[in-house]
Amino acid sequence: MTAPRQPLTPVEQRLYEFLLDFLAEHTFQPSVREIGRALRIPSTKSVTDILDALALKGYVRRHPGRSRGVSLVGFAGAMGTVPLPLLALDPLTGSFVAEDYVTVDRRVAGASDACLVRALPFGLPAHGINANDLVIVHPSARANDGDVVVARVARAILVSAMIRRGAGLVLTGAAGPGDLHLSREDDFEILGVAVGVIRPPRRGATA
Repeated sequence: MTAPRQPLTPVEQRLYEFLLDFLAEHTFQPSVREIGRALRIPSTKSVTDILDALALKGYVRRHPGRSRGVSLVGFAGAMGTVPLPLLALDPLTGSFVAEDYVTVDRRVAGASDACLVRALPFGLPAHGINANDLVIVHPSARANDGDVVVARVARAILVSAMIRRGAGLVLTGAAGPGDLHLSREDDFEILGVAVGVIRPPRRGATA
């Protein structure tokens, strides 16, 4: 499935978080009727419709014919957590795809459609982002001048501060000392706004 995922509506978010926490507590998923009772949704069809919407947006998988026929994409193993897709570029198509999932605290994720990218090869040291850091991205957030964004430029992922210049953009600090000027004719897209960093432990580091 291509990424990023679409954001969730409030009712979709509530049901998705219920699934995450139910699985963490019980190690199996609830039935449609159990979901309806817990969330006070009187119609089983309404529950099914919401589950179908979550599947369409890439948050769960549906397994027709099973009484507990839903599984979480990426899985989350503890209460209050959420699996975030770690995005990379498909070498054939150049589009964003989920290569893995990383479980984080929901308060750290901050948005239903949050995702991660690895800040390689440059990072953005001026903003405290090192190469190999996992950058938390909000795809549905609007990027303003000066915000740090994650961009696909041709077949590369760049983490950079962004400034609008008419119909184009300027990315600063993304690939060395010079600015990168982009116009409508260039092959690029803005994935979203960078809102945080997860720093993997250094090799050989001790607690």
